[in-house]
Amino acid sequence: MKLSQFVFDLPLNLIAQQPTKKREDSRMMVVHRKTGQIEDKYFRDILEYFDDKDVFVVNNTKVFPARMYGRKEKTGAKIEVFLLRELNKPNRLWDVIVEPARKIRVGNKLYFGDSDELIAEVIDNTTSRGRTIKFIWEGAEEEFKTQLEALGKTPLPKYIKRKPDEEDRERYQTVYAKHEGAVAAPTAGLHFSRELIKRCEIKGIRFAEVTLHTGLGTFRPIEVEDLSKHKMDAEYYNVDEAACKIVNKAKETGHRVCSIGTTTMRAMETSFTAQKLLKPGEGWTSTFIHPPYDFNVADSLVTNFNLPKSSLLIMTCAFAGYELAMEAYKKAIKDKYRFFSYGDAMLVL
Repeated sequence: MKLSQFVFDLPLNLIAQQPTKKREDSRMMVVHRKTGQIEDKYFRDILEYFDDKDVFVVNNTKVFPARMYGRKEKTGAKIEVFLLRELNKPNRLWDVIVEPARKIRVGNKLYFGDSDELIAEVIDNTTSRGRTIKFIWEGAEEEFKTQLEALGKTPLPKYIKRKPDEEDRERYQTVYAKHEGAVAAPTAGLHFSRELIKRCEIKGIRFAEVTLHTGLGTFRPIEVEDLSKHKMDAEYYNVDEAACKIVNKAKETGHRVCSIGTTTMRAMETSFTAQKLLKPGEGWTSTFIHPPYDFNVADSLVTNFNLPKSSLLIMTCAFAGYELAMEAYKKAIKDKYRFFSYGDAMLVL
């Protein structure tokens, strides 16, 4: 399939700027692959579609406050640094994206905080906007992490046209987030509150956890028309033995396995056996799922409404079927569903 097949007109006012008051009060479109039926529900209604011994697989990655604001040495020009990944802990080397890129060059020193609590030096260019920086810090690792947390802001996507506030620190994070490393939230999981999880568990639904640290690769624009030529940036994943036992028991006994989010799906589709069972694995995945694709582990998917030409939309079309998924998106726009990170959910059965 071609990238141009995943273009649609999305009114900008449908991109959610704020989360719903309660997580589970988001709307949820339910798409039935076998019949083509589309229902309008709320996320709290997800309990109606799953039974005892079914499994929800979630991504337990934790978002760190990756966006930092500072100034450049000598000129004092304001700069923005987006932390992508730590390269070398002892030397405090980080891959970052910088704005404005044209003003930030190798050898520049960057200052963060009102009293210059953190200083970094640019040591390499990686892409047109990418740099490698080295934080200059003599203290303990824990103190360094505390400074990063204090100076960093919640990395809300640029499509959210407001500055992050204290509420975002909690809401742009799943309630089951554990392992820090993501620069973007696994947004399908944002709809689960602790109360809804408890109600699921009372019904007998099991939860299995995998980790995929969402990086900017998930959201990087696709620039090739031929999807088979697109290369995803590698992202760290971990599927452990405990998750495999829960998922495989459900599959072997004929129960449903629902992937909560496209990042969860990518982790599972990176680590499966010839018998289409989940297997333990850890490493870096650059798996890019596009139609046509035979999914191996999950038989249902929860995802948010994503942007045109995004890898997330393309995976959803691979799972739901292109025509049905695009019909659902057309209805979502007509019925004013909320899109993107703080938006509404789609359940594909």
